Amino acid sequence: MSGGRAQATAFAPATVANVAVGFDILGFAIDGVGDRVTVKKIPEKTVRITRITGVPGANEIPCDAITNTGGVPLLNMIERCQLGFGFEVTIEKGITLGSGMGGSAASAVGAVVAANALLDQPLSREILLDLALDGEALASGARHADNIAPCLYGGMTLSEVSPVASVIELPFPRDLRVVVVNPGSRLDTKQARGVLKREIELKTHIAQSRRLAMFIAGLCESNYEWIKRGCEDVVIEPQRAHLIPGFAAVKKSALGAGALGCSISGAGPSVFALVQGAKTADTIRDAMIRAFAESGSISAQGWVSEISSRGAIVL
Repeated sequence: MSGGRAQATAFAPATVANVAVGFDILGFAIDGVGDRVTVKKIPEKTVRITRITGVPGANEIPCDAITNTGGVPLLNMIERCQLGFGFEVTIEKGITLGSGMGGSAASAVGAVVAANALLDQPLSREILLDLALDGEALASGARHADNIAPCLYGGMTLSEVSPVASVIELPFPRDLRVVVVNPGSRLDTKQARGVLKREIELKTHIAQSRRLAMFIAGLCESNYEWIKRGCEDVVIEPQRAHLIPGFAAVKKSALGAGALGCSISGAGPSVFALVQGAKTADTIRDAMIRAFAESGSISAQGWVSEISSRGAIVL
């Protein structure tokens, strides 16, 4: 695999993982926010990350490939594909660090998608998914695809990683909108996973399973009442809510303004809301930002987006 192209840049979108009831298995991509990763061939069979820029704190991300979520997948790509060359990488972070919007996944996916464009024989999305998961495991301590899958495939995804990584692309109503609000604080994914109990009661498992089934059925049938009834997390959200100052008020404000559901985006601290149609989305976003501000998060910012049907792309 020598490849004819010398350099490529990929854009990888931000994502919302878990989607309330689908811990580690559900996720979707959003428009307008993401990372840009540029990959260039070099003769040495190694990975050099030369520059990381973008959002505040981006320069704190390690440039050592073995400790970088974009570098590890590329090191594994070189070994797995027995490439006769390596990669030089620059990353422009557009996703706020520790925001719960899939920043680590975006860097991993952007890296493998850009590098894939340099190969004579491009790899399948399934292999790219598997490689990108190596980066996610580095960031979160767990090999889960709820951010990786929608970032790579786009849309709303249901994913599994055992026995092999695979993705089901779920249908969803085309006028479904999402609001994402980041309070301006940072929450480490490993910390957020660390507060979770290892076991839950049987009745709680049944309640969550019922909601997950109803939520997916609602997506497939474009039934907003089912989506609304299904979008209520009784397992993870109650354990993590205390990590996000003002979360209860933000959720109450979103639901009061007409949201179908509201929960933690990924590991947090960002909060997302699902909305039927675009008409009330701005009102819901503004209400959530106000609630965060009243709780002390004066730098909160929010986005309104469709669920993006497009995943990472080469620019």
